[in-house]
Amino acid sequence: MTHQLSIPIYHEEVAPRFDLATEVLIMILSKNHHTEEKKNIILSRSSADDLCHLLLSEHTNTLICGAIEDEYYQFLKWKKIDVYDSIAGSWSDAFCCWKENRLKPGDILSHRIIEGTDV
Repeated sequence: MTHQLSIPIYHEEVAPRFDLATEVLIMILSKNHHTEEKKNIILSRSSADDLCHLLLSEHTNTLICGAIEDEYYQFLKWKKIDVYDSIAGSWSDAFCCWKENRLKPGDILSHRIIEGTDV
């Protein structure tokens, strides 16, 4: 059985806002979370409605995203999609945390440097 995971992205980061994302990374994963296929889909315009339609047409099981309006959050949950929202940081860090069952809504995964020390 495969698992479909989608992440709206901006460059290498999780897109800060769901409704403004124009690129989506879609990963098809095997039962043990190995990546079987990875594809980027570019939307012609930013639209939360179009993005929801894409997620449903791609049979997404899990969504990792930045800020999302409650209306869309509730709709996707109603459609039985697991939503990890308000995630900040690189999509690869978010994906690794999800695979390790450590990702929680609201996680800030960005690395920052304070007084020359990597935090």
